[in-house]
Amino acid sequence: MTDLRPFIAGLPKAELHVHHVGSASPRIVAELAARHPDSKVPTDPEALREYFTFTDFAHFIEVYLSVVDLIRTPEDVRLLTFEVARDMARQNIRYAELTITPYSSTRRGIDEKAFMAAIEDARKAAEAELGVILRWCFDIPGEAGLDAAEETARLAVDLRPEGLVSFGLGGPEIGVPRPQFKPYFDRARAAGLRSVPHAGETTGPETIWDALNELGAERIGHGTSAVQDPALLKHLAEHRIALEVCPTSNIATRAVTDLDEHPVKEMVRAGVLVTINSDDPPMFGTDLNNEYEVAARLLELDERGLAALAKNAVEASFLDADGKARIAAEIDAYTDAWLSR
Repeated sequence: MTDLRPFIAGLPKAELHVHHVGSASPRIVAELAARHPDSKVPTDPEALREYFTFTDFAHFIEVYLSVVDLIRTPEDVRLLTFEVARDMARQNIRYAELTITPYSSTRRGIDEKAFMAAIEDARKAAEAELGVILRWCFDIPGEAGLDAAEETARLAVDLRPEGLVSFGLGGPEIGVPRPQFKPYFDRARAAGLRSVPHAGETTGPETIWDALNELGAERIGHGTSAVQDPALLKHLAEHRIALEVCPTSNIATRAVTDLDEHPVKEMVRAGVLVTINSDDPPMFGTDLNNEYEVAARLLELDERGLAALAKNAVEASFLDADGKARIAAEIDAYTDAWLSR
């Protein structure tokens, strides 16, 4: 069997579902934990691997929030953001829409304008120094309720940073119904932001329908349970509403019990526009290259199939048309050159 890892490593890629704090490498988490010794987060990278072993989705959220608590100053924000881009550059990620939860930082006392300045400074440096184009999705931490939704909408609309392209909803789904967030999504969409809520990760397809009908979702974060509803799969396929699939994440949080039974195969068979993503890569012991390896095995893809998968993410992105065309052409040129060796 062909070893696709070298091809994947050099393949130009875009990533659409990856979290800001959740992308902090063990090295960066350990550095931040050492800066803030009152935290329970380990400072030893080896101990962090054990710390990032989750019993269920609720435990994942608990651990995730403990890492969020390490981001306490604008300098922490800038460091994290640029280092995430550095890790992306090593994987030949050309473009990424990074999900940021500003409420988690501003409520911990980081000045909102300083927060915006920190992510924008890192974004511009990442593009200039690393060749990685970053854009932002500001998401509501659903577990924090409507106060968090109001604050996130205000920050997104009133203080909108240049790199902001979309508005999302994360956190637990169970006990956090999507329709209550409609007014905030309406406000964000009226300001020109795109709608990309998480839905159907740990709940059934009705949550995805709510995201579509109430929140105007243009892409769905995870959407794992969509395969339970043939009408929903047909709707997603017909309207080219992409699913942001994160296979290793789904196993780590117990949203899916067995990787070989991951519903991504059914999604693709139904004609849904599927993108592959890493979600919170260091926390799940993965990265985007590894997720492409997983997808290649699950979907029985060769180099051309992987290139098509990479182009799915470009198509589903909110990058401008010229930028999409440029990355798609780079994917094609790379693949042609690889196969003609």
